[in-house]
Amino acid sequence: MTVSEDFTTLTGRFRGELLAHCYRMLGSAEDAEDLVQETYLRAWRSYDRFEGRSSVRTWLYRIATNVCLTAIERRGRRPLPSGLGAPSDDPQAPVVAGPEVPWLQPLPDAMLAGEHADPAAVTVSRASIRLAFVAALQHLSARQRAVLILRDVLEWPAAQVADLLGTTTTAVNSGLRRARAQLARALPAEDELAEPAEPDRRALLERFAAAVENADATALAQLLRDDVALEMPPLLTWFTGRAAVARYFASQPFVAPGRLRLVQVAANGQPAFASYVREPDGTYHAHAVTLPTITSTGIARIVTFRNPDLFRSFGLPQVCSPS
Repeated sequence: MTVSEDFTTLTGRFRGELLAHCYRMLGSAEDAEDLVQETYLRAWRSYDRFEGRSSVRTWLYRIATNVCLTAIERRGRRPLPSGLGAPSDDPQAPVVAGPEVPWLQPLPDAMLAGEHADPAAVTVSRASIRLAFVAALQHLSARQRAVLILRDVLEWPAAQVADLLGTTTTAVNSGLRRARAQLARALPAEDELAEPAEPDRRALLERFAAAVENADATALAQLLRDDVALEMPPLLTWFTGRAAVARYFASQPFVAPGRLRLVQVAANGQPAFASYVREPDGTYHAHAVTLPTITSTGIARIVTFRNPDLFRSFGLPQVCSPS
């Protein structure tokens, strides 16, 4: 076996979970892919000096975390609209775009293929890549993010985290307490996000898709919680409350039945939809990726990423013919 083959055999199976790690840190699937590539490049360059004092997995995570910390210093945080200002109180007013903002992005589940290849690994849980969790992480500083992810998601000992970050165990524990407190303020309570049983969840998703494709704002409103939120990056404008969200859909996207076509996909460990919009020639063009947060009491949040470029990462075409 060559050195290259040996390196690939030892390190390749961790690519999926490293991608998830970099995504949690950066909030961008595209950036995460770039940083995983950088991680493997740095690992390859230093492979001849790897002495096996730690596991290969730990060694790769150390490299990836440092790569992410450097990247965050250059790129800053990636928010959702709710992290930048108050909701709008007029669903019929013109919306405001924020194209200059480096927005949080969804993570297609398909990109994590192979994450379970190592049964000894701490696998990526659904909760740790949920959009709400990753959005909440964006409220933390880079080092706070690293501490919280390494301690609470990857379950590293505090001494190991301190060694990676070049600090003390006391500082890690103190930073973890502050990070947890700040995260608790940004995250919805777990009981509020309790999911329904699978048949009920599937039925609600089907009703949601039908309401959107039929441009039926009344049917959509019946699926929403009273405190539902709607966010649509790159729009700065967002809404809260069933009445406001339903009024927005009725006055903006729901122009006519059949204008939108939905394709179910999976992102951030949860069901999602890629939507196509019908053009005058009858063809459907890539429009947005929507992640509805389904709970036992209805849809709690709808985040629609109005970015057709995202379709490539989901393996979807930009244009669909009428059918």
